[in-house]
Amino acid sequence: MAGREFEKSYQTGDTPWDSGVPSAELVRVLNAGLLPGKTVLEIGCGTGTNAIAFARRGYRVTAVDYVELAVRRAREKARKAGIEIDFRVGDATRMDLGGPYDVVFDRGVYHGIRTGNLQGFLKMLERVTHKGTRWLTLAGNAKEPMVIGPPVVTEDEFRTSSGRCSRSSRSASSGLRSTAKTSGLSPGPS
Repeated sequence: MAGREFEKSYQTGDTPWDSGVPSAELVRVLNAGLLPGKTVLEIGCGTGTNAIAFARRGYRVTAVDYVELAVRRAREKARKAGIEIDFRVGDATRMDLGGPYDVVFDRGVYHGIRTGNLQGFLKMLERVTHKGTRWLTLAGNAKEPMVIGPPVVTEDEFRTSSGRCSRSSRSASSGLRSTAKTSGLSPGPS
């Protein structure tokens, strides 16, 4: 989906990816202690559900989304929860996001952008990470056939397209591929 399609989806409420509960894959990785550090950048935060989950665990969170309506809703959810998060609106590949961050998280951005602006996305990752940063991306899992759902990515496609950032991956059984990565040359979790 393109930016305007996402805007329309939020306006009409047709957002099947926005369940209102944190991603099970994210919760599993957090519970396992695989995301050390104190700072998080969430790319494609939508209405802020996962950003709030990070903040509730003590992370300082910066979260960005292309859709202003989604970010307005995210800000309201965080305000009601009494949680402070730095929400931003814009194209993450073209804006100053600060950093570097200990964790970068995206639920569905990579699998959508990899055929359009992969180089911009990878350059953005280089700008916001340091050696040891963990990048957790949730993408459509090519091992689980779907009639409808997110774009799928094979492990080989992921490793090839993400190049020097990729160090390891973990599969999730929910139709999404959960991939933990470490920035720089040090290996990530296996």
